[in-house]
Amino acid sequence: MTFLVRTKQKISQFLRAFFRKRSSRIGIYGPPNAGKTTLANRIVRDWIGDAVGPVSEVPHETRRVRRKENITISGVNGHSITIDIVDTPGVTTKIDYNEFMEYGLEKDEAVKRAREATEGVAEAMHWLREDIDGVIYMLDATQDPFMQVNIMMVGIIESRQLPVIIVANKIDLPDASANRIKSAFPQHPVIPISGLEGDNVETLYEKMTDYFR
Repeated sequence: MTFLVRTKQKISQFLRAFFRKRSSRIGIYGPPNAGKTTLANRIVRDWIGDAVGPVSEVPHETRRVRRKENITISGVNGHSITIDIVDTPGVTTKIDYNEFMEYGLEKDEAVKRAREATEGVAEAMHWLREDIDGVIYMLDATQDPFMQVNIMMVGIIESRQLPVIIVANKIDLPDASANRIKSAFPQHPVIPISGLEGDNVETLYEKMTDYFR
């Protein structure tokens, strides 16, 4: 019985590999306001001249998963990859409508936004379980990387054995520390960038062409 089960598993793995989509789905994950959509927009704009969606200083501006398909990224190493970029809502362990009211939203709108953000987190986790081939995990380099949500998310990504690049974003800010993030996650490559200014994104592209092949 064990032999038959293993044989079926191997056949299933072979069929998935044989019929695998040409473009890998690379999910951009991370806590709210880490700069996920800013990076997604930069990648899409740099390579196909489009955009993914709006950004805002208000948390959870992205409340639904958004995808741009067939983006070919080339590196100076001569490698290239064709991917779908999947921009996901910010993942957090708690969503409180009062947080939105601090940004001037009325209570009804804040409650609605909190509900949508909660649904967005659930959708992002569903994609991670079912449809993602690799992860860019975004962290704000001015914030503490040892937050519970980051430890939890990196653990989930590792349990799925997905390749992950950790991006230390916002290095254009004076109190940013990419080294703090490298110390927190030494088992994964960490690329410091400014998604807003475009600093060091070429290094990220280079790593993507090698790491997500």
